[in-house]
Amino acid sequence: MDLASVIGLVLCFALMVFGILWGNDASAIFRFMDMPSVLITFGGSFMCILASYPLQGFLNGLKSFTLIFKTSTMDVPGIIQKIIELSNVARKEGLLSLEEAASDIEDQFLKKGILLIVDGTDPELVRAIMETELVSVEDRHKQKIGFWENLGTMGPAWGMIGTLIGLVNMLQDMDDPSSIGPSMAVALITTLYGSILANWICAPVANKLKGKNAEEMMVKEIEIEGLLSIQAGENPRVIEEKLKSFLAPKDRETPGEEEGGGEADG
Repeated sequence: MDLASVIGLVLCFALMVFGILWGNDASAIFRFMDMPSVLITFGGSFMCILASYPLQGFLNGLKSFTLIFKTSTMDVPGIIQKIIELSNVARKEGLLSLEEAASDIEDQFLKKGILLIVDGTDPELVRAIMETELVSVEDRHKQKIGFWENLGTMGPAWGMIGTLIGLVNMLQDMDDPSSIGPSMAVALITTLYGSILANWICAPVANKLKGKNAEEMMVKEIEIEGLLSIQAGENPRVIEEKLKSFLAPKDRETPGEEEGGGEADG
């Protein structure tokens, strides 16, 4: 589980509650609870998004919330080392030997590329096929990211709608001065709810999904470059240096680097 997501969301909520209760008794929390405001802000925002998406797209967008709690299983240096191992196999035994090596690979994207190479597919066609799949994956990710970004824009908008409704009700009861304060407070709660929806939930989810998408796209680009380099018959050491350029300098030193270099010299 991604503890950063859990800790961040929980502490955000805790800090809001702490701010509400600071200098007040526990009953102060009830001042910030109003069911009509919840229905207008949260209900209006989600139903507006429902009207903007197909039903399945709406459900998929909601399900994507759970993705922020999953830790990344991508070992980028390990993937690079795997590609170097494949390049050594291809260098010593030929491209056809990669078919057997591919049987142990769980990454379906990488496996597909290897099989295309083994089948003798033209390098430009290999790149086109792999990049088309990469774009398709990114488009699916962007749909989920867009879901939360759009929901985040709806929250403050529907919060303002709720505030305007509350102000209209308040102005209709101006003959009772004692009701003005409570009515104004209720009207402002919808704006608060809209900001909470946008900044406590939607923005963190969208940003976390963007980060996961960027990481997966980088891995797939590494795999494409690595496979095409293997197909071109490049030296494994050259391939390794090329692929490591995708990494931050601190991540470029990997265990077994010397062993990989030794094989490349063979």
